[in-house]
Amino acid sequence: MIGDLKEILLDEKRLAEKIAEMGEIISRDYEEKELVLVGVLKGSVMFMADLMKRITIPCCMDFMAVSSYGAATETTGVVRILKDLDYQIEGKHVLIVEDIIDSGVTLKYLMEYLNSRKPASLEIACLLNKPERRRVEIGVKYQGFEVPDYFLVGYGLDFAEKYRNLPCIGILKEEVYK
Repeated sequence: MIGDLKEILLDEKRLAEKIAEMGEIISRDYEEKELVLVGVLKGSVMFMADLMKRITIPCCMDFMAVSSYGAATETTGVVRILKDLDYQIEGKHVLIVEDIIDSGVTLKYLMEYLNSRKPASLEIACLLNKPERRRVEIGVKYQGFEVPDYFLVGYGLDFAEKYRNLPCIGILKEEVYK
């Protein structure tokens, strides 16, 4: 699988250092608050698990599955909820945990959807931010890395459900996905 990468953009060490830093900041910001982490499946699983290990305050976790891509490499712009939250978030501080923000279409929809449930606060933590691809404005409170507009895989990011288990994030060779 590593052979399908043009280049490793972020290795395990850089990822771990940044996630530890994010966990420390989140712990400080949400001290004395009831925090619920909402992971966006499937890509956020690895990031969310590692981030939770670095958060030093009590927190709960839940997951949502949403889709605007289907089997394509570009968003369709139509967002579907495939799995909703199991828990109530009204009055709680909610932190959406996302692997990567690309067009922002899905996340904007998710923010509006969750805001209608009246959380005490609603913020975003993303590992990767790709602002060059943004189609809608999204406010990100906690960001790991700003990345260039390449097709990235690894550490939860996939192409056709492959490469998620790579411990690094790399640029997928164009001939693999074209």
